[in-house]
Amino acid sequence: MQNKDAGLVEKISALKKKRNAVILVHNYQLGEVQDIADFVGDSLELSQNAAKTGADVIVFCGVHFMAETASIICPDKVVLLPDINAGCLMANMITPDRLRAKKEEHPQAVVVCYINSSAAVKAESDICCTSANAIEIVEGLAAREILFIPDQYLGHYVSARTGKKMILWPGFCPTHVRIKPERIKELRQEYPQAKVIVHPECTPEVIALADEVASTSGMCQYARRDEVREMVVGTEMGIIHRLRKENPGKRFIPVSEQVICPNMKLITLEKVLWSLEEMSPEVKVPEEIRLKAIAPVDKMLKIGAKR
Repeated sequence: MQNKDAGLVEKISALKKKRNAVILVHNYQLGEVQDIADFVGDSLELSQNAAKTGADVIVFCGVHFMAETASIICPDKVVLLPDINAGCLMANMITPDRLRAKKEEHPQAVVVCYINSSAAVKAESDICCTSANAIEIVEGLAAREILFIPDQYLGHYVSARTGKKMILWPGFCPTHVRIKPERIKELRQEYPQAKVIVHPECTPEVIALADEVASTSGMCQYARRDEVREMVVGTEMGIIHRLRKENPGKRFIPVSEQVICPNMKLITLEKVLWSLEEMSPEVKVPEEIRLKAIAPVDKMLKIGAKR
């Protein structure tokens, strides 16, 4: 660690203690930000961890919808997002008004909302899901008609695995669609012993070439298997830092140096420090929206609790 970073980390640690704060860091964040985390993980897992702590303040190093989810689950805590401009392009591809219009077209449809969406969109939905539990959630629905929002590729993957036809919102993750099947084929030739694991936000053509399809938390679990010595990683590059840190001696090959979410990289150590100093920017979901949004999140969590 550079001296400059060491000094920042020391200041952050002191302020964190003073504010009774917990630092949550998503798997796609910069490596130096992951290294100061109390918890590193995917978005919902992080918010659940925060709810279990006695912290008064949550510093969420992720993107805006993640901080909103933390605010939904932890209404009594102050939720800080160190860069308020860290948004999610896919989450922005759907709005409450457009969703309401779609629901009018399909009044009998159950709305399954990927967690990667705004609080206002969650408030218009029936049940939430994550990339890790989407198949389980959809399989458990008796509805004849399912509207899956906002990621068409995750929806397509779930439909293919469950056999359930769904109405798919035409959203997508711009980072994951950069992963091309041609590149997977090249890497298979270059690293014939490597396991290829990709995120379900990838296109069907990429998913068809993978050994395993998994969420970021699923990728971390897969990497720990004894038989996995080399792994081609088909998701945002930030997770490589965690995989290498947790699995010394194993080889992790990013699909491409271009598979980067620029918004995930907006948060830096300096911004974390500034956020704790100023107690800003705060993300607070209005209570009216929060009460509507927590219902589909709670439905999802109850299904997970029964396992």
